[in-house]
Amino acid sequence: MADSEPNAVQVSKTEHGITTITINRHHRRNAIDGPTARKLTDAFLTFEQDPSQKVCVFYGAHGTFCAGFDLHEVAKFRPGSDAAPGETYNGPIIDARHGVQGRNIGPIGPSRMQVSKPVICAVAGHAVAGGLELALLGDMRVAESDAVFGVFCRRFGVPLIDGGTVRLQAVVGLGRALDMILTGRPVSAQEALQMGLANRVVPRGEALREATRIAEGLLAFPQRCMNVDRASCYYAAYEARSFEDAMRHEFEEGAKVITTESVQGAARFASGAGRHGQFEKHDSTLEPGVILGSP
Repeated sequence: MADSEPNAVQVSKTEHGITTITINRHHRRNAIDGPTARKLTDAFLTFEQDPSQKVCVFYGAHGTFCAGFDLHEVAKFRPGSDAAPGETYNGPIIDARHGVQGRNIGPIGPSRMQVSKPVICAVAGHAVAGGLELALLGDMRVAESDAVFGVFCRRFGVPLIDGGTVRLQAVVGLGRALDMILTGRPVSAQEALQMGLANRVVPRGEALREATRIAEGLLAFPQRCMNVDRASCYYAAYEARSFEDAMRHEFEEGAKVITTESVQGAARFASGAGRHGQFEKHDSTLEPGVILGSP
């Protein structure tokens, strides 16, 4: 059967190591149907498995990040029909420690992935329902000033089955997560910034540019050390059995990069680099909470 939307997901790569994954379904406000879910998953799998690509920028074209799962498709579903993508869940699609474990695609695609490299979401317009869940795949979210987050699927009896109840509380805390999940209310970019759901707020039309700028900054750091620290954060948030377990894991994994990156870094500092908190090749030190472009 011919693909009716070959450009529903667009991918570009730079030689320096930034992959940009873009949802492109303007007629559905970037809502995700089954074929798009598979394409989105393939795009993230390719990024995960390509050692030349270091950071992913995740974006929605045409002024909307993602309106969630395509409810036109849900309305067609009948019990006993062929299973929808992600209807059966047998474990994560990717575990960064053990590699690919299967093709268990979530309803909106890569929602069950544990990506081992940084992902920065550039959020324009609405990131709601499953679109909010996709935004939570990111380590950071750069939101435009008129962006809206929310569990809008609350209105139609569609549950969060793409990680929303798992990831949202880890990002904003249980109380704020339950406020959003129970009420389904819209959350503005400014409120999202205050609760930690958004990391930066930028003027309209600037999210992709700023997310790419941050990604370029991350490329300048020693990559193994950065990703070990990143993975330790996720371990502590989702997997650690206790405070002591999290601390042990942090030390044991961090110690592995001492001889490969830390010694060389210390030698650079001893020779005069990075004194007084100076960042040499980039400026990714913008304080969280800054609205870029404001006076």
